[in-house]
Amino acid sequence: MIRFTYQNLINHIYRFPLSKMRYMAKFGGLWEYGLMQHNMAEMDKCSQKLTSVISYEDGYPVYFLTGKKYLFQTLYCIKSLVNVSSEKFKFILVDDGTFDLAFIKKIEHQIQNVVIITQEIISKNLIAALPKDQFPMLHKKRAEYPHIKKLTDIHTLGGNWKIVLDSDMLFWDTPSDLINWLKAPDCNIYMQDCVESYGYSQLLMEKLCGKSVPKQVNVGIIGLNSGDINWGNIETWCKNLEENEGTSYYLEQAITAMHLSGKTGIALSPQKYIVNPSASEVEKANGVLHHYVDISKAQYFNKAWKKIVS
Repeated sequence: MIRFTYQNLINHIYRFPLSKMRYMAKFGGLWEYGLMQHNMAEMDKCSQKLTSVISYEDGYPVYFLTGKKYLFQTLYCIKSLVNVSSEKFKFILVDDGTFDLAFIKKIEHQIQNVVIITQEIISKNLIAALPKDQFPMLHKKRAEYPHIKKLTDIHTLGGNWKIVLDSDMLFWDTPSDLINWLKAPDCNIYMQDCVESYGYSQLLMEKLCGKSVPKQVNVGIIGLNSGDINWGNIETWCKNLEENEGTSYYLEQAITAMHLSGKTGIALSPQKYIVNPSASEVEKANGVLHHYVDISKAQYFNKAWKKIVS
């Protein structure tokens, strides 16, 4: 008990603050990090003033896993998409576990005719498709690693092809490649990362799935056939990856890349669908879409969203 208390003390007065300081240093230090946090709060506030968009019943279906912490980013991503395209979209927002009635009303006010997938619906689907006694690892990861819900909670909804978008992205030009896929999906589609971010060794991943894993998959945009997902494989891969090489923030990206191994797919141009855009690319709004990961989040919160016409 004494050792545990002492360890916690060390963590709180040294290790956790040191980790936080290192993280802030990536963005230029305490002042710049504080500025980014201020502008993130401003983005959240301004998202509530965005003019409402329409979700069309006969539109191309686009899925987001979102919640109270991320809705403002989801709204800006959606707004940027409808700003650059004349196509009709059907927006489907999937509850990350934080929805309540007041929050749903807020969403419905800002996205007319939006489709809401609640926890009640998700739970019923999980019981039917992924019973806990058969998929204990997936249920464990759902409880501790929200990213995996992009697979489990969306692809157990039934149907076939689904496109899922991350919220921390903005469109700057018509995404013709994406729209063409939505019109006639017949293979997987994904973004290409600026660096390979799987959190696990290629050797282990390929040993587990028995095939070559595609390079630099980024799941900011990911289109998969729900009916093609082998949940038994996903369960086994998650278990073996963690047993061999520990936990990783990029687990969902890794198992998605493994699922894509040996399959036909469209890798979106990294020059048009840009992951971690530079300050210059943000300033010039280069390409079709920006996915604001890592240090580009500073450009996202400080500048990029302010360019979206409300």
